[in-house]
Amino acid sequence: MRELSLDHLRTLVAIADLGSLANAARALHLAAPTVTVQIAELESRLGGQLLVRGRGPAQPTALGERFIARARRLLADADDAVEDVRRQLAGQTGRVRVGASTGAIAHLLPPALERLARDHPGIEVNVQVLTSNDSMARLAAGSLDLAVVALPQPPVRGVHVTPLRREAVLAFLPAAWKAPKRLTPQWLADRPLIMNDASTRLYRQTAEWFSAAGVHCRPRIELNYNDAIRTLVAAGYGAALLPEEADGRAPDPRVAVRPLSPALWRQLGLAVGDRDVGGPTRFVLEVLQASKGRGGPGE
Repeated sequence: MRELSLDHLRTLVAIADLGSLANAARALHLAAPTVTVQIAELESRLGGQLLVRGRGPAQPTALGERFIARARRLLADADDAVEDVRRQLAGQTGRVRVGASTGAIAHLLPPALERLARDHPGIEVNVQVLTSNDSMARLAAGSLDLAVVALPQPPVRGVHVTPLRREAVLAFLPAAWKAPKRLTPQWLADRPLIMNDASTRLYRQTAEWFSAAGVHCRPRIELNYNDAIRTLVAAGYGAALLPEEADGRAPDPRVAVRPLSPALWRQLGLAVGDRDVGGPTRFVLEVLQASKGRGGPGE
């Protein structure tokens, strides 16, 4: 049997609802002979009679009643599928794959995702923990839609990057240490340091900050999770250079925070594949750009 036509099913349901082939033809804007041919083809394909047609209203046979009930569900499913595609094309539903560091996930994304869930509940966000380099590569390959990355980034074909915000990098050190009000590279280089690992942009920025002052930093340990770094600082294990965070948490009395001299800044950006700027991705971009939460991604 050849595949069923949705047009034929729609015609059958219209006849059942309106009582005659003529009424169905008018409602569907079809010629009466076309309706007759469609029903005849449908019955031929199924191998059974669906309608009793005479001088009175067209009546479904027992076979027709059962088939019409299934036809209604098939048509409803088809309409739902079309509407779902339309909603996805309009950006009202869909899945957006977002890459970010652990710090961005912990401090930058939550307020943005909360707003997204309120304003666009049909959009699902899949968050992946990635470095900026990994995010840029996946955006270029098409396996990621959007990423929060540390700037600057070398140009990557097919990926567009826009600045998001600038954050001050501060020194976090055990409160028991005697330290000046502003910390220099020379002062910090003589202390045990806890840093992000060498694959991150923040590590490179920090190393360049020390190098510009003519000193070399030797980290005692390298981690990519800022909350863990702060815990080690609180335990007196060493000092760390991290982005400023204002996430509403009470300050840890075991940790002192000092500005740097010279000042050090970390710039964050939003990277998106050129093919993904429409649909639901644009709504995720909007909530990230509008988010007022402060974060500290470890890159």
